[in-house]
Amino acid sequence: MLDRLVEIEEKYVDLETRMQDPNVYSDPALYARLAREQKELGRVVEAYRRYKKAQKDMEDACALMCEPEFKEVAQEEFDRARCDMERIEEEIRILLLPCDPNDSKNVIVEIRGGAGGEEAALFANSLYRMYSMYADSKRWKTELANLNETELGGIKEVSFIIVGEGAYSRLKYESGVHRVQRVPDTESSGRIHTSTVTVAVLPEMEELDFEINPNDLQIDTFRSSGAGGQHVNKTESAIRITHLPTGTVVECQDERSQHKNKDRAMKILVSRLYEEEQRKQCDAQAAERKSQVGTGDRSERIRTYNFPQGRLTDHRIGLTLYKLEQVMNGDLDEVIDALIIADQTEKLKNQAE
Repeated sequence: MLDRLVEIEEKYVDLETRMQDPNVYSDPALYARLAREQKELGRVVEAYRRYKKAQKDMEDACALMCEPEFKEVAQEEFDRARCDMERIEEEIRILLLPCDPNDSKNVIVEIRGGAGGEEAALFANSLYRMYSMYADSKRWKTELANLNETELGGIKEVSFIIVGEGAYSRLKYESGVHRVQRVPDTESSGRIHTSTVTVAVLPEMEELDFEINPNDLQIDTFRSSGAGGQHVNKTESAIRITHLPTGTVVECQDERSQHKNKDRAMKILVSRLYEEEQRKQCDAQAAERKSQVGTGDRSERIRTYNFPQGRLTDHRIGLTLYKLEQVMNGDLDEVIDALIIADQTEKLKNQAE
């Protein structure tokens, strides 16, 4: 591990030197690429330098132990430095775990009402609000792509893009079936209903990341429409793109500009096709997929929201929190942090094996 850390620090310093070259600085694309590489290495290098300082402190304390008048103080310094080294070493092991290449990307979130009719649609709206509020708390930008509402204020399906540094790294664990247990407003007897909503979280891919043959696309325009006259557009600016080989259909109708709708629809289409390709690869590596927390399997029931008890349970890691109101208002960090830790722990275990 130490040899690898030396190599990483050398590469970091080399990037630092190259970025000071006037020829590199005058090339924005090259400078941005080098800055991105340096930033990715930065956390590892910073931890390694703290590790080396703790190691030197321990060696200095060890040397002082030979002096009787400094022995007690030196022993305390030695123990503190050794604890620091052990803690930093564990931190470095996590930092050196293989990174998901999509972690820095923006995300496309698609929410669809499942079993439960109107109650499922109403909960889909609640989840849309929850993720929007979480994005706001992170100062990420939310861009609506497509919204299909019901007459009672629910959502049949919604697609939106969250733009922000590290959005995918935190939200990728949200893919799956979300189950809600609550008493609907229309239920006079107070009986608890169980409904489900499907959430898909996709990294936003560019066309350069996943090549699509233009001849495989059927592009149609139509007028935007929405429940209660909302999002209505008198011009045919809404876009529907069909990927003929797979039958994948994407609609985008939030923008009044046909060009913007087409651009967003293409991003969503590319991301869906990329996800499908990744799923096929994961299926071919079933054992590895099983070991990961964030499989993204949409058929997997990942979480239950029990409103009568104010309880949220994430079934993948056995986490139960009694703070449902806060979670529904966008306070998701405790849940997501626990999922990240579980994922890292599993990867460390696999690495050790």
